[in-house]
Amino acid sequence: MNPGRLTKALQRRLIISWREQSGQSDIEALEANVERVGLVIRLRWAIVAALAVFSVLAATIYAIDGHVVALGHQMLIPAGALGFVLVYNYYYQRNYKRFGNLAIFNAGQLLLDIAVVTLLLYYSGGVYSWFDAMYFLFVLEAALILESRRQVWFIALVAAAAYVAVVGSVYLGLVPHMPMPFVSNDLQLAGAYVAVRTLWTLTVVFGTATVGTLFVSETQGRVERLLALSVRDQRTGLFDRAFLRRELAVELERAKRFDRGVSVVLADIDGFEHFNDLFGVEAGNRMIVLVADTLRAVSGCDGVEPCLVIGSRYGGEEFALLVPEDAKTGPAVASEMAERLRARVGEIRDDDRSVTVSVGVVGYPAEGRTPSELLGAADAALARAYALGGNRVVVGRVAPEDA
Repeated sequence: MNPGRLTKALQRRLIISWREQSGQSDIEALEANVERVGLVIRLRWAIVAALAVFSVLAATIYAIDGHVVALGHQMLIPAGALGFVLVYNYYYQRNYKRFGNLAIFNAGQLLLDIAVVTLLLYYSGGVYSWFDAMYFLFVLEAALILESRRQVWFIALVAAAAYVAVVGSVYLGLVPHMPMPFVSNDLQLAGAYVAVRTLWTLTVVFGTATVGTLFVSETQGRVERLLALSVRDQRTGLFDRAFLRRELAVELERAKRFDRGVSVVLADIDGFEHFNDLFGVEAGNRMIVLVADTLRAVSGCDGVEPCLVIGSRYGGEEFALLVPEDAKTGPAVASEMAERLRARVGEIRDDDRSVTVSVGVVGYPAEGRTPSELLGAADAALARAYALGGNRVVVGRVAPEDA
């Protein structure tokens, strides 16, 4: 493998949503992941708060029983570990929107959590510590924020290995046992007890991984099924690409039967990837909505249902109009709409930011007699408009040498 391919392979492994030319779908996938990571950060603060309350109450109980001094010396290192959790969680909260697309960053914070809990496990008695329950929460977090079942199971295996390392090292005498009050402090030397307790912990860790991955997979599958049944783009409220293609097939059959025309208008925001890089994803999403509103107004269907003209979000930053016409006007109505769309998009201002669109217009039967032919011709006209510098409308079939 040459260095260029190796670099790309590493990028695909380390970055959640990666393409050489990223589109709006990649950006939305990244946004969804960042939202999940933000949720986990809030959950971690809740866990830290619960641990703080537990520590205060437990210290009070131990103080009443006369064990507070011994435990105070023993808990210095775990207290430092918890302080470390506070620091890196604060840093993570401040930077997760910037690093949320790095898969290694998401997995790394889970591994840090496991390391801290493993330290707490050792200093709170090892085999009879209650802190092993935290491993189960981290496996559930992994199911929420990591991209594949394999990664979730990797986190589960690390947690299991960390637990086995602690209780096994104490049992074999590789590290000293940390005595705790209220328990029989020879349990760490009882082989049967250590084996059964380890088996139980591993069962719950891997059971949590199974339940977590099944639950998240089912939830994601349900969302995908609902989206597949939907005919509307969630962000803009326009019809989606699949609906446009279905309606185009219906309109073509109607046009053939009644000697009518059908035109397709395909528009693309010029240099939208550069716009996102320059101003950020949130500004890009606002501009997508503003262009969609303009498309809706130009079509004459702003708030009016049903409408003969169908407006669609055809792709990430691509939009389409399906315009039924009578045989006499041909593509004239669609061409007029396309020119109005181009002009009005150029007037959009969002915090003094603006965009332009390239537009292609084709009609039945001149440029195509099937949905695929018409859409292919519209895409070629759109590409020609962009190649000519953008912010223009190209009408009709484009010769292959001009596309």
